[in-house]
Amino acid sequence: MDKLIIQGGVPLCGEIRISGAKNAALPILAATLLTDKPVLIGNIPHLHDITTTMELLGLMGSELMLDERMNIEVNNRNVDRLYAPHDLVKTMRASILALGPLLSRYGQAQVSLPGGCTIGSRPVDLHLKGLSAMGAQIEVNDGYIHAHSRRLHGAYINFDPVTVTGTENLMMAATLADGRTVIENAAREPEVTDLANCLNTMGAHITGAGTNRIEIDGVEQLNGASYDILPDRIETGTYLVAAAMTGGKVRLKNTDPSLLEAVLQKLSEAGAHISCDGSSISLEMETGAKPRAVDINTAPFPGFPTDMQAQFTAMNCIAEGRAVITENIFNNRFMHVGELRKMGADLELAKNHVVVNGVDKLRSDTITAKDLRASACLILAGLVAQGETLVEQVYHIDRGYETIEEKLMQLGAQIKRLP
Repeated sequence: MDKLIIQGGVPLCGEIRISGAKNAALPILAATLLTDKPVLIGNIPHLHDITTTMELLGLMGSELMLDERMNIEVNNRNVDRLYAPHDLVKTMRASILALGPLLSRYGQAQVSLPGGCTIGSRPVDLHLKGLSAMGAQIEVNDGYIHAHSRRLHGAYINFDPVTVTGTENLMMAATLADGRTVIENAAREPEVTDLANCLNTMGAHITGAGTNRIEIDGVEQLNGASYDILPDRIETGTYLVAAAMTGGKVRLKNTDPSLLEAVLQKLSEAGAHISCDGSSISLEMETGAKPRAVDINTAPFPGFPTDMQAQFTAMNCIAEGRAVITENIFNNRFMHVGELRKMGADLELAKNHVVVNGVDKLRSDTITAKDLRASACLILAGLVAQGETLVEQVYHIDRGYETIEEKLMQLGAQIKRLP
């Protein structure tokens, strides 16, 4: 398995381009199953999860063409295998997003229960209850979801709790259903809105995306389209935190400041000077200044994103003062705490809270990444640690960050990948 070796103590300076959002690209790739016309998707990030999704579509019979700029054209005119096998989807929870489109367009689907990061309970029950309310017959046997329906019909669905992939799955299923579907307590994340915008470009009738009530009027068919994925707000936030931790000065291009208001507010509280100009964000720390500790409470959008919790935990480890991190979304998302302690961090873990007392320095060590965002957290810690840090099992990072070591090197970091 690949490893990253990092020589800490170098302030990050310079500019880089932010990639397209993985969490928008995956559902939009699944949405192409709703039409037999070509769909061209731009600003796709080059990530392992994207490759896995392309392989899954190809297995079903999709024709995919990828150009040198990572634009993907998907043509589903010959899809004939309505099946998502365990071997392909065991590492990627987004596989469940094939269920709604397959069932809605083809009337049947067999999808393996998904895998992915082990960051707590993320049941698919809400997906299945919603599809059942729309007329699907569903059984779960031997780790597979078996679904059938002559044609889905509109339904009133109230999510409790909020679910991002559930909102996306049922929104896609509803586009070809008979009648109107209303999703109450819908997820408001920008990636949900991006999916709705893409579906509307394909001819769907969706209103309310970005609010907690989404209405979908089913249509007979969807058409082809050309659509660009929105920028990755989590990648943006990760590099901003890296710059703040190292006392650097960076400019991030091809991003969207409006997607990061909660993160930018916390970075400002930490002492970072931030300026936004259209599609770019600049961050600068005063020379020699350490960040100030900031409390974090994760919440669904527009609250503070759970996918940025680990990175801010790393920053608080070397910040001035004491901070309390509260994780309200997932029940097992502090797997980075033990590894940070190995580096000399002062953290107290109790249920869904971590109390972080800032220390002067972190020390280098050999540490192990255990999920996607924990990987980013540990890399950030390595950037400020004294000496040489070895981060193992970095295959997690390749699921969500495009060429992270290359982008960090562009900013001056001393980092390299080892086999």
